Amino acid sequence: MYKHFFKRVFDILFSFMGLLLLLPILLIIAVLVKTSSKGPIFYKQIRVGKNDKDFVLLKFRTMQENSDKNGLLTIGNHDNRITPIGYYLRKIKADELPQLWNVLKGDMSIVGPRPEVRKYVNEYTEEQRKVLLVRPGLTDMASIEYINENEILAQSENPEKTYREQIMQEKLKLNFEYINHISLKCDIHIIFKTLFKIIGNNKI
Repeated sequence: MYKHFFKRVFDILFSFMGLLLLLPILLIIAVLVKTSSKGPIFYKQIRVGKNDKDFVLLKFRTMQENSDKNGLLTIGNHDNRITPIGYYLRKIKADELPQLWNVLKGDMSIVGPRPEVRKYVNEYTEEQRKVLLVRPGLTDMASIEYINENEILAQSENPEKTYREQIMQEKLKLNFEYINHISLKCDIHIIFKTLFKIIGNNKI
């Protein structure tokens, strides 16, 4: 039962309260993004959601305008396309906060497999495409395990190949583990684990 109705209720309540409580912080970040570099406040990207449907994912812009034309993967935390304020937003994952709106709209869930771009989804096997049977999430176990994904890619001689053949495959395995054990308890566990991981990853 939780997989459907109650999970959606949880998502609506969590995202609504999150947007309400974080509104002052969101406004401050919006001003910093707008005034620190040329370009829009939000970065919009087409991602693949539930039932293989595309949706527009929102993030605070952390790169110079039109940077995605030079590649979809971010290589290292010091990618020269990243803006100064963007570097800090990425470190604490604050650039992802606008996705609470995606959750409220129903594009996403608070917890679920992170949504991919069409380019990589087109490479999924028939079995892997079953990950599209659930709403993608703001966080998941794969995000926690690969919180330093950018640094892993920075150490690779071929980041694109490393992502496709190693990281993406491992993430999908973790996604299916989650899908097979969806529960309120599991979601709350992942939410707290995400927060602790972000805090632990940014200790001075």
